[in-house]
Amino acid sequence: MTDTHFSNPHSHVFLGEGHARNERRTWIVIALTATMMVAEITAGTIYGSMALTADGWHMSTHAAAMLIAALAYLYARRHADDPRFTFGTGKLGDLAAFASAVVLALIALLIGWESVVRLYNPTAINFHQAMIVAVIGLLVNLASAWLLKEDHGHHHHRHDGHHAHGHDGHHHGHGGDNNLRAAYLHVMADALTSVLAIAALLLGGAFGWSWLDPAMGIVGALVIARWSFGLVRQSGAVLVDFVPGSESLPAEIREALRNPDDEITDLHVWQLGPGHHGAVVSLRSSDPQEPAHYRSKLAHVHELSHVTVEVERA
Repeated sequence: MTDTHFSNPHSHVFLGEGHARNERRTWIVIALTATMMVAEITAGTIYGSMALTADGWHMSTHAAAMLIAALAYLYARRHADDPRFTFGTGKLGDLAAFASAVVLALIALLIGWESVVRLYNPTAINFHQAMIVAVIGLLVNLASAWLLKEDHGHHHHRHDGHHAHGHDGHHHGHGGDNNLRAAYLHVMADALTSVLAIAALLLGGAFGWSWLDPAMGIVGALVIARWSFGLVRQSGAVLVDFVPGSESLPAEIREALRNPDDEITDLHVWQLGPGHHGAVVSLRSSDPQEPAHYRSKLAHVHELSHVTVEVERA
């Protein structure tokens, strides 16, 4: 007996529950970043400030990366019911996050390279002007980071294709929205470069250490590269259906189905979207029941949104 759980009607919408909120906020942050970017490039050109212009172009790369996130939200929502996506569009955010992480790595590389070049060929810094830019940039980034902070407040009240969860249930790792995390990391990378620039300008201006600015740039590049690597690993894992050893979901499924008459011969668990997992369970039983019986045993497992059960007689 094989049975895939069909809700009525059978839906494969596995978008994260904060999808609409996250999409809206990402667009707001893009508008903020783009405005700041245009202001910096314009002011830099008018006042002949290289620092201003460079920071404006740097912000443009983050705005482009956040545009990837926003378009992924839009596309995933518009195609949520498209039957060509076998398991819905929930993983599009992870694909976008992976692309965004690659952009973040390139930004780290560019900052690092520019900093090394400046160590060997120091350029004159207009401390006063550069400081104003860094402070304004930091304020915009902090406001953006606050907007993009993942909201865990309503994670417990999802009604999905499988069942409603009014209780807290268990939280499994990697249920978060990597697409939102990618946009957040771009904003944080920008904030970090601003903080390091402010520190370098304060100390550099006070003690005449012109080497401090590029040195801070190298530190920033290394930190951003590390964030990028973490995001590549996390989003890439979802894309290749990798379930980390620390993931308690397979163990929870095995525990829920534990029975002397039944033996689990095969179990596949993978992420379908933020907070949504799918499972395929094969059982050999000396007393086989209807698949619905086994599914009811899994009803309390909060992150399972799509379950296929196969039962054969031992």
